[in-house]
Amino acid sequence: MQQLVLVTGATGYIGGRLVPRLLEAGLPVRCLVRDRARLAGKPWFAQVEVAEADVLRGEGLKAALRGVHTAYYLIHSMGASEKGFEDRDLRAARNFAAAAREAGVQHIVYLGGLGAAHKGMSKHLRSRQETGAALAAAGVPVTEFRAAIIVGSGSLSFEMIRYLTERLPLMVTPKWVDTRVQPIAIRDVLAFLQGALERPPQGHHVVEIGGPDILSYRDMMLTYARVRGLKRTMIPTPVLSPRLSSYWINLITPIPASIARPLVEGLTSEVIVDDPEPARAYGVHPISYETAVKLALDRTQQGAVETLWSGALAAVPRGTPEPTKLRPRDTEGMLLDRRVERFRVAREDVFSAVLRIGGEEGWGTFDWLWQLRGLLDRLWGGVGMRRGRRDPVNLQPGDALDFWRVESVAPNDHLQLRAEMKLPGRAWLRFDLRDTEDGGTEVQQTAFFEPKGLLGFLYWWAVYPLHLFVFPSMLRAIGRRAEQLSQQRAVAPDPSPSP
Repeated sequence: MQQLVLVTGATGYIGGRLVPRLLEAGLPVRCLVRDRARLAGKPWFAQVEVAEADVLRGEGLKAALRGVHTAYYLIHSMGASEKGFEDRDLRAARNFAAAAREAGVQHIVYLGGLGAAHKGMSKHLRSRQETGAALAAAGVPVTEFRAAIIVGSGSLSFEMIRYLTERLPLMVTPKWVDTRVQPIAIRDVLAFLQGALERPPQGHHVVEIGGPDILSYRDMMLTYARVRGLKRTMIPTPVLSPRLSSYWINLITPIPASIARPLVEGLTSEVIVDDPEPARAYGVHPISYETAVKLALDRTQQGAVETLWSGALAAVPRGTPEPTKLRPRDTEGMLLDRRVERFRVAREDVFSAVLRIGGEEGWGTFDWLWQLRGLLDRLWGGVGMRRGRRDPVNLQPGDALDFWRVESVAPNDHLQLRAEMKLPGRAWLRFDLRDTEDGGTEVQQTAFFEPKGLLGFLYWWAVYPLHLFVFPSMLRAIGRRAEQLSQQRAVAPDPSPSP
């Protein structure tokens, strides 16, 4: 029988990617969260145990850790508030470690921050290492991986690099952009974390991990720009302090100043692997920074459903009593506009209505706007609306649909379209269906846009006012069509022969 593994921080970036890897390896997994509802939309939710606990207060830890062999500690308090996160981290780590010792946990695996005291460390990096020491102080063996920038779509440091490079053709850069760092790809971090299960724990074991490249932040931003085909100019200045830089990051990116400031303070510290020997024992061969960037940007390889940007589709909790309209989101390089409606119609009828959009039947509402957008696309050398559709009632992956392409379709579950019109970026339109408690159907309609450079960002906000009435109206039209199909099905004669 496989030994039970506990993952804390399963709603976060690292934990959310680690859990499915552990499940694929056939391991029984328990997730520790404060609110189980935050996991309800994960595709692997039904495959894990869920334990609710509060590490800061110590509540629920005894039950959460019962029977656990190895516990992954992936908790960080920095996002809660800029002030006092060090004390919160220490208190949480001490509570967790004490409960782990009492429960007989054999091994704690922790992901902390790379840095050496003799080179000078920021408050943030020092706190990460103090947290590792606090976990080990209770006597449970701890494997502490220390990493610098983690390169992957959704990681905090990489997202800062992404947004600054995408949106600023001319950058006035502070001194910290010349700080050297050793970035590592998210896939390599996950490989190290998973590899810890195969090695016997030995006291407080520190493993410094990093990729093959040692780069400055300037190098990383310019490499990102080259991969994206963007031309960027940087003008150094000694004026921007970490505080001023954090306010600038807050303005330009989705990262709030409360997180940006300690993050930027950490960017002023050189973080390079000093002792590579412990990491070699894991047999992981990290990929280059440029390769990691290309993988982080490759939406196609990530797949239509499992990526984190589309994981936001599950953010509306089950049982929400009324139709919900969500404001646009800006996450992982994607601009999202999602709307939710519920209809008292069977799921199959709603899905049939979704499959009928476009072509000769039109888009259900504001067809003149869709035609105008198609005309503009043709003037710019695009495909326009002239392709129509192959079949009036069915869609298959690969089908053309006006200026869209069917990227993914699953019966009574979802339809995802990829835009093929001329755009300063890439766009998708997706419909997800699920049953409601009253026997009806909920439809989540999401427009995704990955802007390329500042022009793409400006384009999104220029057309967004149209979304405010086109997309809700489209959903209502789908609901009306679904009701018609339901009524037609109800009066249709039974095709089965009489006895």
